[in-house]
Amino acid sequence: MAASEKGELFTILETNAETEKDTESNTESFPLNLSADVKWLEIPFRKRVWEEDECENELTGEQAAAAAAASGIRDSGCSILLGAESDFKYEDLDDSYSVNGCTETTANDSDIDFSDLEEELTDLRGPIGECDEDCTSKSFWGEPDQPISIEEFTASTGPRHALGDEADSRDYFRLLFPDMLFQHIVEHTNNYALYRQRKSGKLDPHWRPTDLREMQAYIGLNILMGINQLPDYGMYWATDIFIGNAGFKKTMTARRFEKLNQNIHLCDRDQEPARGQPDYDGLYKIRPLLDVVQKTMWEAYGANRCLTVDEGAIAVKGRFSATQYMPSKPIKKGLKVWMLCDSKSGYCHRANIYVGKSNEDSGIVGYRVVTSLVRGLEGKHHHVFLDSFFTSVPLVHKLLELGLYVCGTTQQNRKGFPDALKLKNVGKLAQGEFFQCQHGNILATVMRDTKVISCLSSNAAPGIVGISQGKQKDGTIYGVPRPLPLLLYQENMRGVDLCDQLRECYLVGRPCKKWWRYFLWFYLNICIVNAFIILRESRKGNPPPGFSGKQFTQRHFRIRLAQLLIGDYQGTRGVERASRKRHSDSPVEYGHRLERMSERSRRCRNCTNKGLRHESVFGCKICNVHLCRGGCFAEFHK
Repeated sequence: MAASEKGELFTILETNAETEKDTESNTESFPLNLSADVKWLEIPFRKRVWEEDECENELTGEQAAAAAAASGIRDSGCSILLGAESDFKYEDLDDSYSVNGCTETTANDSDIDFSDLEEELTDLRGPIGECDEDCTSKSFWGEPDQPISIEEFTASTGPRHALGDEADSRDYFRLLFPDMLFQHIVEHTNNYALYRQRKSGKLDPHWRPTDLREMQAYIGLNILMGINQLPDYGMYWATDIFIGNAGFKKTMTARRFEKLNQNIHLCDRDQEPARGQPDYDGLYKIRPLLDVVQKTMWEAYGANRCLTVDEGAIAVKGRFSATQYMPSKPIKKGLKVWMLCDSKSGYCHRANIYVGKSNEDSGIVGYRVVTSLVRGLEGKHHHVFLDSFFTSVPLVHKLLELGLYVCGTTQQNRKGFPDALKLKNVGKLAQGEFFQCQHGNILATVMRDTKVISCLSSNAAPGIVGISQGKQKDGTIYGVPRPLPLLLYQENMRGVDLCDQLRECYLVGRPCKKWWRYFLWFYLNICIVNAFIILRESRKGNPPPGFSGKQFTQRHFRIRLAQLLIGDYQGTRGVERASRKRHSDSPVEYGHRLERMSERSRRCRNCTNKGLRHESVFGCKICNVHLCRGGCFAEFHK
């Protein structure tokens, strides 16, 4: 095996055909196709010239030799030493250092709001302060030559249910959004309609109590609206054959859909605590939904080894105090949600709501968010991938104590980040150049790719380098050296983005002026995405019974789910027709009036029923039919 030097940054191994065969045979034991008898080690950092001059007189013996080695790095770039043997300890290395990062095996929720903020913060000040004192000391970080230990992941993962092969989309959706939640919505929707009438002092002549079948049909129509999107929901009931939807008209009238939109509710408004009271809850309006959905999402699917924690965004129209500007997200402005998702499938295990700004440092907020999201995973040796908002040395140290491994980018101004790796000490880095420091399993890395990246990890050995592909502006592909922590981060920090892609394809619900409605549709959409993932993994990619296509996609799942929720429901229109027959003597008293329907005349429905052809611009808006101004109005309503 020969070694060739590329520039002055690192050493690349060149292998012949026989060596490549040997390397491939050892991929189960060593990541990135490294051979069994070679380890890649890196001298951790370099000091500036003035720092070395100040410290040179104080160093003796081994410390002086270390200073000389650091000086050698300054002169020749980042050196990589090749050794036949190493002290690194690998336990189940094929599982721990797989570049793909995720191998399938057969496996009290809280949301963040102002009411819990002070209480949770006092509980976390202790460990944060204690760890900060240790990790800021000069002796905390050392050279990256210490053995690391990765425990084997043995937890059960994947879907958890007892559904058979005959289960359909509705059955999988019921795992996450049970029927009792529909019944809860029906009860409080009826109560809120009465609450509004009492508050206004007027009766609503167009409202009648809803039931379970109608509420399921209403949700099914909202799901179909996400697939067949129109600018205004009234267009689904348009009389134009090219715009109106016959299925919507058959299910319920536009007025009934509008009334359900106005009155849908999840809580008892009479019992809502006022702001300032001890039991005030900023998320009271959706608390029943959170209590049910957070539990079902966690229990329906066992978490895989690699998980992602990141922020999600909900697009909104209107002004809300909790609206955030997130320039790195496809949705730049919206409501923020902290999400814990599977790195491979995108399944969302938890989604906690951000309800406003606090006075905490971002590192403390990230500490609190992550520890809340991973509650229940302690001691199972999951690998959690974070972005720079969350990652800090106290958090990595705390999760390592809980039996969880972490890898994520970080900010150099966070407490505990080694001074030796800050830009003022490492100087200007060339592309591909990196330095590392280590403390036990915790490894700090700084590298320059297109920009300088800082990383903290507890699941990657130091000094291991892989060559990943990069592309220039002209399309030229070139190799970019990256240390193992950044390779693992690149492969596994995509769970939340994948979940957002599945969720944003077909949005559920319409824009409104009430903030809690956006969270209702968000959690409903998350349940649909999770149900689709469970079905896909449970059936091993095979479509459910009754599907004749080649590939069962999320679109097919949503259409089938909406059809099963709606069923043969036609209750609203039938009741209105019966009401017209009972009160045919005076239809005006029940809201039926002869009004101008449109500028363009259309055929009279009553005349058409009699085999005649007459057109009119007038009609009944409740019945959504055109009628002649003569006796057709009264005759049609008999």
